[in-house]
Amino acid sequence: MNDLQLMHEVVKLAQSAGDAILPFWRADVAVTNKADESPVTAADLAAHRVIADGLQAMAPQIPVLSEEDCDIPLSVREGWQRWWLVDPLDGTKEFIAGSEEFTVNIALVERGEVVFGVVAMPTNGRCYFGGRTLGAWRAERDAGMQPIQVRNVPPSGERFTVVASRRHSSPQQEALLEGLSGAVGELELANIGSSLKFCWLAEGAADCYPRLAPTSQWDTAAAQGVLEGAGGEVIGLDGQAFRYPPRESLLNPFFLALPAAAAWRQALVALSVRMCDRA
Repeated sequence: MNDLQLMHEVVKLAQSAGDAILPFWRADVAVTNKADESPVTAADLAAHRVIADGLQAMAPQIPVLSEEDCDIPLSVREGWQRWWLVDPLDGTKEFIAGSEEFTVNIALVERGEVVFGVVAMPTNGRCYFGGRTLGAWRAERDAGMQPIQVRNVPPSGERFTVVASRRHSSPQQEALLEGLSGAVGELELANIGSSLKFCWLAEGAADCYPRLAPTSQWDTAAAQGVLEGAGGEVIGLDGQAFRYPPRESLLNPFFLALPAAAAWRQALVALSVRMCDRA
């Protein structure tokens, strides 16, 4: 099975995981806290079981690193060449609050680079999927898939749109937004939960997603694959490509998500590099 075929099988699996989540949604599901104080529910665990079993049946030779099964020593992970990076329920806080803005994230990673990613929305059946060499698509429940593409400039009459989390920001991020406004004009801020922030960029609904607040590898890898397939990129604040090498900590450094060919790209990179130099 080649990577394109594998991606389409993972789309089906992500949708099945979404079906396992839905019975718990808006059903007063019990919430417990993990060691890092992040919440987990029975829905997270049900989706994890569906995905872990499905990936094992699909490609038993590829190991799985999931948010719900991440206690794998670095000494083991360092030997992996290809692995699955999974968040069975991204946006657990959104899920608990009754919002629709939670997703199932599954990415295939090879030597630290995302091969492809799948981001599924359980509540409406929408699914985004793609990879740098494969392209990117959005599919609706019981409908065909449509290719998606980033936009390099906002449509005429629209302001530059920055996607931000409604739950996470930082003083550094606010300073970056102020500098970006100086380069591109007045900003429109759009708030959405989970990995859908990347997907808005991928389908040309927004222009930039700066993240100067904590994330984990499983929060971002799948949606990064979608964005890269749509002509976007994710870079660190140093301007270098954003990767997922095996390391002790599974937390991500800060990053910027944007269209790779945008005329304003260099101004944003220069701004972020200056911020790094001052840090």
